[in-house]
Amino acid sequence: MSKVLITCVWLLGSAYGAFAHATSVVFLNPGMSTETFWVSYAQFMQAGAKDLGLHLRVRYSERDADNTLRQAREALHGSERPDYLVLVNEQYVAPQILRMAQGSGVKLLMVNNALTADQVQLLGKGVDWLGSLVANDEQAGYLMLSDLLRQHGPVAPGAFIDLLAFSGTKTTPAAQLREQGLRRALAEHPEVRLRQLVYGEWSRQRAYEQATLLFKRYPQAALVWSANDEMALGAMQALQDSGRVPGKDALFGAANSSPDILRARLDGRLSTLVAGHFTLGGWAMVLINDDAKGVDIDAHGGRDRQEALFQLIDTTQAQRLLGPMAPVDFRALSAVGKPASYRYPFSLQLLLR
Repeated sequence: MSKVLITCVWLLGSAYGAFAHATSVVFLNPGMSTETFWVSYAQFMQAGAKDLGLHLRVRYSERDADNTLRQAREALHGSERPDYLVLVNEQYVAPQILRMAQGSGVKLLMVNNALTADQVQLLGKGVDWLGSLVANDEQAGYLMLSDLLRQHGPVAPGAFIDLLAFSGTKTTPAAQLREQGLRRALAEHPEVRLRQLVYGEWSRQRAYEQATLLFKRYPQAALVWSANDEMALGAMQALQDSGRVPGKDALFGAANSSPDILRARLDGRLSTLVAGHFTLGGWAMVLINDDAKGVDIDAHGGRDRQEALFQLIDTTQAQRLLGPMAPVDFRALSAVGKPASYRYPFSLQLLLR
């Protein structure tokens, strides 16, 4: 074979190899592989990856932080390291993973739960990551209680409204922020008495058990605030088992958009629903695609960004979310070739058209 032919073959092979190599991403999913929210989250993420030509692998921790750390170690120091690792600061695991990643050549992006201020300070300046993408969790908690009170209506002077609240876990920033939103709304409404806030750990069964006791302890509870759909469904079942009717004897509010909670919104058992943050993983794929193509994503809205994804879901929107959603053109959202003034238009409305 001549030198010219050898050179041509090598050049063709190199071009093919560059074309064939897709940017690889591993997502450390903190949820259960049977958990509606995290499964739908991963599905939307896969849709984004497919549209953008990324190779995405999803690994579920089954809500075990030790599993997350083991999976991170395998991704960062194994034989098949990805280009990017997407993680959630669930149960405060992010600092350990960030330290683990130093020198690996893998870029890290956090979604849903970013680092807390204390974690940033403890990590110092020697640890780096691509950025973070979170939803407006504090606003979600605030919206939920505010809308529940709007539907309940005013009370007579000197009267009170009894409230029960179900938060997620103490070591999850999103849960803490939703609680902060709850307390901001409480500060505006002194007529509301928070009788008890418990940590349902995002679980329907645990919330059911807790609510069974709480409804006996506080039979006058008129409002139930829940940081996710599963806990709200568990609390609703507990109220039903006591012979009362959700949506009539007590008003319930929840976050997320699983089919069960959307149906509860449609049939009136659930009075208030906020949703939209299940899209975060899909939007993260757009940021990774752009970074891989040399775009400075920091120039288009900042490195650590909070998107106003949570919104109140009415019955029309609930029905829309239960059906096939509008296809999203993820490539059209990319900042590649866009002016410096471009800002990513991430929104639930892209799916509700």
